[in-house]
Amino acid sequence: MFASLRALPSEMRQYLMVTGNYWAFTLTDGALRMLVVLHFHQQGYSPLAIAMLFLFYEIFGVVTNLLGGYLGARMGLNRTMNLGLGLQVLALGMLLVPASWLTVAWVMAAQALSGIAKDLNKMSAKSSVKMLVAKGEEGTLYKYVAMLTGSKNALKGVGFFLGGMLLSWLGFKGAIASMALGLSLIWLLSLIKLKQDLGKAKNKPKFSELFSKSRSINILSAARLCLFAARDVWFVVALPVYLDSQFGWDHAAVGGFLALWIIGYGAVQSMAPQVTGKKAGKVPDGRAALLWAALLTLIPAAIAVLMAKTAAPENLQLVLLLGLLIFGAVFAINSSLHSYLIVSYASDDGVSLDVGFYYMANALGRLLGTVLSGWMYQEYGLTACLWISAGLLALTAAISLWLPRKG
Repeated sequence: MFASLRALPSEMRQYLMVTGNYWAFTLTDGALRMLVVLHFHQQGYSPLAIAMLFLFYEIFGVVTNLLGGYLGARMGLNRTMNLGLGLQVLALGMLLVPASWLTVAWVMAAQALSGIAKDLNKMSAKSSVKMLVAKGEEGTLYKYVAMLTGSKNALKGVGFFLGGMLLSWLGFKGAIASMALGLSLIWLLSLIKLKQDLGKAKNKPKFSELFSKSRSINILSAARLCLFAARDVWFVVALPVYLDSQFGWDHAAVGGFLALWIIGYGAVQSMAPQVTGKKAGKVPDGRAALLWAALLTLIPAAIAVLMAKTAAPENLQLVLLLGLLIFGAVFAINSSLHSYLIVSYASDDGVSLDVGFYYMANALGRLLGTVLSGWMYQEYGLTACLWISAGLLALTAAISLWLPRKG
């Protein structure tokens, strides 16, 4: 096996190293989220209070994507990826303190560090693919981006299961320690093997170049912000609390279902190139982004209408879960398509600047969706969250009208 790996082209070996790093990080990210949720649930915190523990995770993601793209262009993507891995090890280490130290403030600080680590890692991985695919090979680029994005989300769902199993087998501290040890080994391997000049800009960018000057990237970033706010406004807080309070699901059932949803979501993302026309020799453009966003807009609106007209609890559950599965599949296509477009639009020199700016908008959308999800559900219920989701998706489609088309 090792001889086969050595026989691969250098670019492919680097892609596999980047992907392996991303996979390892994603497993710990999903597992850590589940560990924190379950641990604080055992301490008697409400689902909404638990969700708010992740607020700094999202806030720091906004800042990290913006500054991380700048750092990647100046220092090289190998350094920003390794920095992300190292910070995640440190964040895990922060949770190995005595139980009396695990206050809300301390866990929020650890989550803030994990949020910085996650977005450094993601920005570095997505940007690296641009550098490892030959220029003009747009079909190959789309395939690699879809594989990386889809596998990440599938593994995040696996991480949810992993977190629950480790908690049962090893307890909270044992689970955290095992993940910190495993990720430390991956980090050391990456420090040795990852190419030193990957993604470093030939011309050192100035701090004033943090914000993208590309019209296409600015439009796509605005669409991405609305797209992810539309998902998280009902998925992050409202949905799990609703499943628990209205349908009587226990936390294992809620966590397991959401884990399976994310795994399926990731699988569909990986298949997005086949769905959107690559088999016919086409790669998507702004027209595809508009059509898929318009289709997605209809789904939360339809769920909201059907829920309002459904009285029987068993039928209500069927409407919501079936709607969620359809939403997940179509949202996965939208997300994968966007992930390809940003890498395609990004400049070859200093690619991480453009990708970092775009994922800053992504993190801002998640932050907005998280806050709206808790607030709107608490005040007005799940149906209101669904209508806001539909409105944000309509805005995504409207913004996508201005994306470039290939003819």
